[in-house]
Amino acid sequence: MANAWELGAAILGGLGALVGIRAGTEQPRYTVVERLGAIEIRHYAPRLAAEATVSGSATAARSAGFEAVAGYIFGGNTAKASIAMTAPVAQSPAGQTIAMTAPVAQTADGLGSWKVQFIMPARYTAATLPVPTSDQVTIVELPAQDYAVLRFSGARGGPAVERRTRQLTAALSGQGWQVAGTPTAWFYDPPWTPSFLRRNEVAAPVVRSPRR
Repeated sequence: MANAWELGAAILGGLGALVGIRAGTEQPRYTVVERLGAIEIRHYAPRLAAEATVSGSATAARSAGFEAVAGYIFGGNTAKASIAMTAPVAQSPAGQTIAMTAPVAQTADGLGSWKVQFIMPARYTAATLPVPTSDQVTIVELPAQDYAVLRFSGARGGPAVERRTRQLTAALSGQGWQVAGTPTAWFYDPPWTPSFLRRNEVAAPVVRSPRR
């Protein structure tokens, strides 16, 4: 049986093997503040997300988290309403506190807790968004934030995400920005998308480095 990620993505559009969930799918708006080679510094406005916290390997947690939050947007809410899917699906380690100036490190075995988020369509507010009926899903308000973002294609399992995260944080050194929170992996396409066409991103919240 296909895993929950595959089933959910299939339900979300029948959009074809090549274009995945991106075709016609709402994405959070952002402004590019600066470009540092392959890295973009983006500013995102406040937004709402449906979130589930799950345990396991990065890949298994992504599937389980997708299943939980997909249940919410497919009617598992007090309004029994279907909520349009947006992209990307976000995944980050849960329960980590990282100092403003500290480098970001993810455990090598990846067997911790993970947060999996769907960003809600922009037309909703905290007052109008339906309430989840599952206690596994919560609605969180994400504040306005600058992110350093590195885009990549190909593999998107735990080792690939860790490698790209290290690449991102290393490239920020001496560039006037410092990591200010836990990095997140963003996935825009379902598993059947050819790897070379996938849009994957690693993103780290950042603030400008203080001037000396």
